[in-house]
Amino acid sequence: MPFLRALLRTAGLFRRSPQGSAGLPADDTVLLDAPDERLSPALVAAALGEYGPAAKLLATTRDCAEWENRDRYLVRLVAFARSRDGWLTDWLAAAPHDPDALLVKAQLAVRRAWESPARSEQLREVGPLITAAAESDPRDPVPWRIALDHARGTHATHTVFEALWEQAVRRSSHHYGCHVSALRYLSAAWYGSHRECFDFAERAAEDSLPGSLVQALPLRAAFALLVEGPGARTTSVQEERIDTAADLAITLSASFAPGDPWPAEVRNLLAFVLVARGRWAEALEQFRRIGPHAASFPWSSVSEDPLGRFLEARDDARLRVACGTLLPDRADRGRTRGHYA
Repeated sequence: MPFLRALLRTAGLFRRSPQGSAGLPADDTVLLDAPDERLSPALVAAALGEYGPAAKLLATTRDCAEWENRDRYLVRLVAFARSRDGWLTDWLAAAPHDPDALLVKAQLAVRRAWESPARSEQLREVGPLITAAAESDPRDPVPWRIALDHARGTHATHTVFEALWEQAVRRSSHHYGCHVSALRYLSAAWYGSHRECFDFAERAAEDSLPGSLVQALPLRAAFALLVEGPGARTTSVQEERIDTAADLAITLSASFAPGDPWPAEVRNLLAFVLVARGRWAEALEQFRRIGPHAASFPWSSVSEDPLGRFLEARDDARLRVACGTLLPDRADRGRTRGHYA
């Protein structure tokens, strides 16, 4: 008990000390999934029942072929529309054939179907909505990312999935969202294995463009392995692949400025994996680079309070580094999955 009290006292002093903050923003300044300056006005307008700013934002991403931004903004707008979709109803009534409105409609229908107890049946019913969105602008890869998610939920065969994948990469060969959807299909939790997952992710990362978030795809494969379940064992080969994926993601993170919101989700995922591997100093550096931009993923995978879990993991890394409790080498790290795995 005296030792425990000493540790807790040290932690309290460390957290209150400006020097102990280790270059991290205060807890009360950290925001979960904070929208950027382009998305924020669209969400505010949607809250007021107005669809104009959302329509303009998505039209701009389509006109300028900003496919990565388009996908991100779509997901955030749909997350809002799940509980408040009056603005979308008005938009569809005013412009029923608008490619952007059709895209939001399709993504929202798929999202709701995924959450239904009758998931497979409802997903099959919304298939025509995805087709309509894809046909409204043949250049757009985002409807094909939705189609890949839809295929996973409807138990599509590998042949069907490969055909959809071909259509997706034909439109944008390095689209991160489409790659993530393919990786999920290949995961051990769905229709593949950890080996297939890593093989696909590593090849995609190797073929990706400099600075592309696709370079973080092996980190996604590592995450899938780490959260497989309590008591699951990893082989030395798997542990090496996890650490190699983390090393690649560290290099990717370093190519962006600290506090940049664009790679925030990847940095959150990287911090999660580094904590799970006991790589505390490297995890702390990623928390510094994250700044105030906490992301729901991956923390929501292990907690109903993702922001709380983010702050807890950040404090854990900060305290361990301050106390000098770093694991000495990768061999030792390989003996534990970490309490976030």
